Amino acid sequence: MKLNKPQIFVSALGAIFVPLFDFLYGEADAVVTIMAALLFFVVMDWLSGIRAAKKDHTYASKYGIDGVFRTFFILLLPAGGHLLDGVFGLPGAIFGALAIGTIYHVLQSMTANSIRAGWGDWLPLPVLDSILKWVGSELDKKIKRAAERKGAEE
Repeated sequence: MKLNKPQIFVSALGAIFVPLFDFLYGEADAVVTIMAALLFFVVMDWLSGIRAAKKDHTYASKYGIDGVFRTFFILLLPAGGHLLDGVFGLPGAIFGALAIGTIYHVLQSMTANSIRAGWGDWLPLPVLDSILKWVGSELDKKIKRAAERKGAEE
């Protein structure tokens, strides 16, 4: 079987990134699942953040580019935890704490962005009240930051 150029390219990417992922995060099924969940919610956070910024007219490419770097930083936190687990001979404790803490933060951000985007109307009122209490400070920070960015543009 002869591979064409796109197949060779994808195979080369896999040969590079799979071992790199295993080195940075670990090989266990739970690691892959946690990182897939984190990546899923990061994408949801981006989508809700973009819609919220478009709705309140604070969308700015500079802030979006900064967000890409923030996202890479966030995704590397659990990798650092895995590497520290290796240094201290721990069974994934630091990785787990950083991964779950990061997921918690991203869920708060995603929920706050969703409310700013106007999607909170789709939630039943008791659930929305609970969510507002949970993300209140994050929502306040996002609204303040959006107002500051909007003021700086004018």
